[in-house]
Amino acid sequence: MGKLSTHVLDTAHGRPGAGVKLDLYRLDPDARTLLKTEFTNSDGRCAAPLLEGELLRPGQYELVFHAGDYFAAQGVQLPAPRFLDRITIAFGVHDGTQNYHVPLVLTPWSYSTYRGS
Repeated sequence: MGKLSTHVLDTAHGRPGAGVKLDLYRLDPDARTLLKTEFTNSDGRCAAPLLEGELLRPGQYELVFHAGDYFAAQGVQLPAPRFLDRITIAFGVHDGTQNYHVPLVLTPWSYSTYRGS
């Protein structure tokens, strides 16, 4: 049974990204559907998988992280408009029986991701 999860790491402060709002969308040829909105916990993770089992279907998805709001809440002085505000990671799920872990490593000025397990 596959699952989709994420983890946010704030490398500007050297700690998990706690309290980051994120939106999960499914992309179909004619629609972009919001599946859920979550907030990361004190470890920078969501309390449960974003999708699992039969809900994790092959297809295209987007995770949208509200990074600008997170850094503003941390007291970071950001320019207007923010250089990074909402970070969108578009990715594909080929096999819904596998695990897809999509971490986000971020600062107010940069980010990276990779497929974990």
